[in-house]
Amino acid sequence: MFELTKEQEMLVKMVRDYATNELEPRAEAVDKEGFIPQETYEEMGKIGLLGLNAPKEYGGAGMDDICKVLAIIEVARVCGSTAEMFAVQLLVNYIIATNGNEEQKKKYLGMAKEGKIGAFALTEPEAGSDAGSLQMTAEKDGDDYILNGSKVFISNMGPNEGEWAIVFALTDKAKGSHGGVTAFIVDRGTPGFTLGKLEDKMGIRGAAVSELIFEDCRVPSSQVLGGEGKGMHVAFSGLDSGRVGIAAQSIGYAQGALDLSIEYSKQRMQFKKPISANQGLQWYMAEMATRVDAAKLLALRAASIMSKGQSATKEASMAKFFSSEIANWVAAKAVQIHGGYGFMRDYAVERIYRDVRITTIYEGSSEVQKIVISRDLLK
Repeated sequence: MFELTKEQEMLVKMVRDYATNELEPRAEAVDKEGFIPQETYEEMGKIGLLGLNAPKEYGGAGMDDICKVLAIIEVARVCGSTAEMFAVQLLVNYIIATNGNEEQKKKYLGMAKEGKIGAFALTEPEAGSDAGSLQMTAEKDGDDYILNGSKVFISNMGPNEGEWAIVFALTDKAKGSHGGVTAFIVDRGTPGFTLGKLEDKMGIRGAAVSELIFEDCRVPSSQVLGGEGKGMHVAFSGLDSGRVGIAAQSIGYAQGALDLSIEYSKQRMQFKKPISANQGLQWYMAEMATRVDAAKLLALRAASIMSKGQSATKEASMAKFFSSEIANWVAAKAVQIHGGYGFMRDYAVERIYRDVRITTIYEGSSEVQKIVISRDLLK
């Protein structure tokens, strides 16, 4: 049985109280207006959430992957858009802490407490699941690199969001993904770095997702992350962490949908009794709760392995695959329990149903996760 430590229990209570009191009342407006208010970034920075997994010596809380999972679940339970931003921020923290030099860690990890966030820019129009098909280039010019190309579907970069991005580009086309890709940290406002289309999404509508355009963007070599030609290593170093983060988001969405279904079923009267008295709906909720708990245990198992410094590629993929698929199933059942009201934007389950749909797609689709899992089983 997985039992939380006192520190973990305190974290869950703190995040749950903050999410319930501050994030939940804003969630509907965040979805309708299409952005997260600045006060949310400032609050989450101030109370240590944006730097949750950054080492203490760089201004973070120094918490492990288990704490990360627990915190993301609580945020996702009430606001999908904020959870998306939060999960990406914890991913870039992890990548900088793992691959950055001393100056990079001091600068970029330290921004979190100020409410400033970063982005992870790998995906391109022709390089989604096939990350090795990058087209963006970075040519050496003296002590600088000149970046040209574009990135798409990049979270945490919007009109007013995102201070910096981890950007991947080809520095040696001949080597391709095998030693020819380099990661750079590019600051917002760098000449030649502009934002293109701000995506209009089905769900997580308040989370900024944009196209990034680089036109003769000059970046000093001091901004190389992890060394020239080490870009794919940098990218893959964050895969397990990112997938566990999406698993946590999925679990939070599902838990939120279940909580709303339980509450609604007790209040909704049909045929002179609450619909919770119907065995069919009781069985729905029993299945929902069982699957949510199973998903949570898978995510915590992967996080526990990672917290010990061990590889958890299979376990992270299992958690991401199962949690995202189950969350979509639970959200659909929650809408069904709500009946016609579940289809209306006045009810939070409608928003959860839209928010959760992306979870089986990004950070490696369900199909990709099954490839990763089966490859490990058959090796």
